[in-house]
Amino acid sequence: MIVLKFGGTSVADAERMLSAAALVRDCRERRPVVVVSALGGVTDALIKGAEVALRGDESALEPLLAQLRDRHDQMGRILAERAGEDWQALRRDLEPALERISAIYRGLVLLRELSPRVSDLLAGLGEILSSRLMVYACRAQGVPAAWVDPREWLLTNEEFGRAQPLWEEVRQLVGANFPPIVQNHQVPVTGGFVGSTLKGTPTTLGRGGSDFSAAILGVCLEAEEIQIWTDVDGMMTSDPRVVPEARLLEEISFDEASELAYFGAKVLHPSTIKPAMEAGIPVRVLNTLKPKMSGTRITASGSGERIIRAIATKKGITGITLSSPRMLMAHGFLAFIFQVFDKYSTAVDLVATSEVSVSLTVDDVRSLELIRRDLQPHCRVVVQRDLAVISVVGRNFLHQTGVAGRVFGALREINLLMVSFGASDINLSFVVKQADADTAVRLLHRELLEPATVAHL
Repeated sequence: MIVLKFGGTSVADAERMLSAAALVRDCRERRPVVVVSALGGVTDALIKGAEVALRGDESALEPLLAQLRDRHDQMGRILAERAGEDWQALRRDLEPALERISAIYRGLVLLRELSPRVSDLLAGLGEILSSRLMVYACRAQGVPAAWVDPREWLLTNEEFGRAQPLWEEVRQLVGANFPPIVQNHQVPVTGGFVGSTLKGTPTTLGRGGSDFSAAILGVCLEAEEIQIWTDVDGMMTSDPRVVPEARLLEEISFDEASELAYFGAKVLHPSTIKPAMEAGIPVRVLNTLKPKMSGTRITASGSGERIIRAIATKKGITGITLSSPRMLMAHGFLAFIFQVFDKYSTAVDLVATSEVSVSLTVDDVRSLELIRRDLQPHCRVVVQRDLAVISVVGRNFLHQTGVAGRVFGALREINLLMVSFGASDINLSFVVKQADADTAVRLLHRELLEPATVAHL
């Protein structure tokens, strides 16, 4: 059994969705299970509608609702016609989600308040609509398909906006819902990103969470492979929009892929890697627009001899420097600092320490003022915004000479604000001003990864 996850750009319109369904048809002998994201742009449109509703602007809200309904209706008509199915039957499948979106907006106009619970209820409806459509796309390609409501199998905790699966319950529900459909010679189709609590309240896994849904499903089904179908060729040596010379990575390790995903390579949601890695299931990243390409295969150990594998960038970073003479020869100060960040559920990316100061970076600044308030009585707090983390990702860095020298030599004209090296054998990261990030990446790629310069790496 394999899991195929199709991103929003892969199901953006009827023709693309039909192309995705053809890929499902072509692997029927491998017993596919399908996970889909919302149609490209729909999640953003749902959130935009909520913002309009919160302003009480009903005149602007009606066109947004009409556009959303028309887009799904038009796709539905095409897919139902191609499948030889009754359009009204598909219309009835779509109507509950569309009506709920309208009802939520009406409530927001009256209440002028959007709680995380209601935000999850709204945002997850895009996947409900797209997965309903995907069933008919599969049928149009001669693939018998059956819809599985993701809220019926992906049970999560109540951390709205970034919920985590309740693994024991999920395993039981996946076992009850999916194998019977496969045994009936049908393909199960479900939505990603969205789940529900034990009380039945809809939740979401956070933006990009459809990849996570696919990984959760793959683990529970003991799949032989998880395929992430998107609009890029796979994971690259760098962002090709910044570095046109970037090349495809045909196979990399789970550890390398995790580092690249976390530090800015947005091909994969970082959480996708963890459950697949623990279960030993390969993940393959593929391009729906170029289905004959092999993409990138991510395995436990990876392959290849090259030390330097890729360069990733994470922009929109905030740096925080904490300094206090009380840190000198003291214990417990670092523990106190991280307790404050834990208190406000704020993850720290990079850390560098000296005798009297600690520098760290975060990308989630929602609780920054609260964190600053708690820390200021104990130390001096300096915040720098508009930064970027550059990460050189590879393998066996701690056992090689010359890597750091070449990196710093390439960046001799760039001001490095912070360096993190030694905590990981596969990552050398540093912080620069965001305005310098693209230049830094191009310089590093030229020095470390372009054919004329890679002989020793």
